[in-house]
Amino acid sequence: MKHHREAILKENNLSLTSVRMAVLDALDEMPHAEASQIFDQVRNKVQTASLQAVYNNLNTLVDHGIVREIKPKGRPSLFETRMGDNHHHLVCRKCEMIMDVDCKDVAPCLTPTQDHGFIIDEAEVIFWGLCPNCK
Repeated sequence: MKHHREAILKENNLSLTSVRMAVLDALDEMPHAEASQIFDQVRNKVQTASLQAVYNNLNTLVDHGIVREIKPKGRPSLFETRMGDNHHHLVCRKCEMIMDVDCKDVAPCLTPTQDHGFIIDEAEVIFWGLCPNCK
């Protein structure tokens, strides 16, 4: 996994910095993590890392399509490394647990009534409800 990650970073002309690698390690351990949670994990490995460095790396990784940012309404952004497939998310309104859910259709999974001339290749959906433990 680590060698694959290094290859992806090199393909995108991104340096293999200790903070960037620690950010990706944290996301492997904690999919759907907030930046503050990622920062806590990164600081365990790179004591000199700052919260701003974590945000900068997350933004760079999102911009290069290596990390996905999820923006559930009323919550901080969440980040994950699961990319390149057609999945959405389930969020529990009570405990805020978030889970991946695969789409049963091909991308973009949903078809709008009007595309206004866009070539649509992705739809982002967040399903809200109560998880089995909270219902």
